[in-house]
This record gives sequence, structure tokens and C-alpha cells, in this order.
Amino acid sequence: MPVIAVLNQKGGVGKTTICTNLAACLALAGEKTLYIDADPQGSALDWNAARKQAPLFNVVGIPKNTIHRDIANLSQPYRWTLIDGPPRVYDVAKSAMAAADMVLIPVQPSPYDVWAAKEIVDLINEVWIHKPNLKAAFAINRKIVNTAIGRDVIDALADYKLPVLKTSICQRVSFAESAQQGLTVVETDPNGQAANEITGLTANIREQFK
Repeated sequence: MPVIAVLNQKGGVGKTTICTNLAACLALAGEKTLYIDADPQGSALDWNAARKQAPLFNVVGIPKNTIHRDIANLSQPYRWTLIDGPPRVYDVAKSAMAAADMVLIPVQPSPYDVWAAKEIVDLINEVWIHKPNLKAAFAINRKIVNTAIGRDVIDALADYKLPVLKTSICQRVSFAESAQQGLTVVETDPNGQAANEITGLTANIREQFK
């Protein structure tokens, strides 16, 4: 029952977009999935409230630093648990890491985002002292197709000594359009490029637990 914490201390990197679409991809594969919204802004709860269709997965709000204590009871009935973490809330992020089997770090292909990643990597290094088996990896998000900066970001992240998952998520309007309806790209256009990227990223995550 893997627990994935989607975290970055920098805001605006697309954590909720990645997290909701990953959760939908897992749920549509028939795997019971729990989504913990640990961000005080409650974006995933708002997304869920906008949904007219039957929910694919359960969404609960826990914007507190008790996730690591609550996780065993919360996640027990589920095959996957995803934690959508907050930016700039150190104790909640650390609690999410303590609860997780893997930290997924969305990062946009810009020098500012690469530099800002140091903060979350430093936090992971702290947690590793007590939890050395915690997995961690970057996921490139909002990549602009056929740009040099999109290709170079992997090299720029190499100094952090964390793997970068193979599949990048590109900047596509379909993510915003689906979110407005409380939906995901794997529902609105399951054969589209965005859905293919999410499916690929989901496969990359599965590989971490083989």
C-alpha cells in the first residue's frame, strides 16, 4: 500500500494537478486510491466539490502535522495513498514525508524552480536520517515542448543527486480545462497527449515499487 507525498516548498509548481491526475489514473486502473489534501488552501477539496460525476477516489482534508500518526488507519483500506502537500509549511511537509514511502517533487523547467528545489531536498535529507528507505524523485511539470530549457532542466537538477522520472508533463491547456469541471485529463481525453503523459508518469512511479 504505497504512500506517495507530492511535495515542493515552492508554490505554483502544479502539485495538485499532478496529484489529482495520478490519483485518477490509478483509480481508473481499478486500484482503490485515497487522496489527502494537506494544503490549507484546499485546492483538491475545491476540485472535488466542482465534480458532477461520481468520485473516482476519496478526498480528505488534513492540513495538519499529524499525517504521519494518522496514516496507518487512513490508508489501510486503500491500494494507493497520495498526499498533496503545502508549500512553505515546514512541519506539515515533514509529517507528510514521515508518512510516505516516496516523495514526488514536481519542478518546472526554470532556473528559479531548480534553485528553489534545494529547500525540499534539504528537508528530505533531514528525514533520511530517521527514514533511510524513503524514496524520492523529481517529476518535470509544465515543460514547454521543443525548448532548450525543457531539455536542460534534467542536467540542472543533477546536482541534487535525486533521480528524475522519465516522463515529463508538458504545459497543456487540457489540464486547466478538465480541472474546472472537477475532472482529469485521463477522463476528458483518455487518448490525448496529456493523458498519455500522466499514464507514463504513473508507470514510472509503479516502477519504484517493483
